[in-house]
Amino acid sequence: MSTPTQAELEILNILWEIGECRIQEMNERLNKLRPVGYTTTLKSMQVMVQKGLLDRRLEGRSHIYFPAIQEKSTKNKLLNRFIDNTFRGSSSKLVIHLLGNKKVSAEEINEIKEFLKQIEEK
Repeated sequence: MSTPTQAELEILNILWEIGECRIQEMNERLNKLRPVGYTTTLKSMQVMVQKGLLDRRLEGRSHIYFPAIQEKSTKNKLLNRFIDNTFRGSSSKLVIHLLGNKKVSAEEINEIKEFLKQIEEK
């Protein structure tokens, strides 16, 4: 699997949420995020098929596009690569950096504590 670009991740995130769609629907959804031309969306999705990120099937006169890769494994691969390249493989440095640079609500802290408690119990 090739690594998706940021624009390709936008498309994948939409498809992971809705399952499948035609180019027109994808273009409408992308335009809610940022201005994107129809032909840009079409070309991007065609390239993604060539890269093995998407697949498609013919329905009537148009193609229906859907993800060819799994969300969880793709995000894990991207996250692991980010941690390796940015934090020398240290997940704790990532968490410390993240929590130190962003306001974290009391609710989020409690969620994190509960998650850590569950990990310790395993």
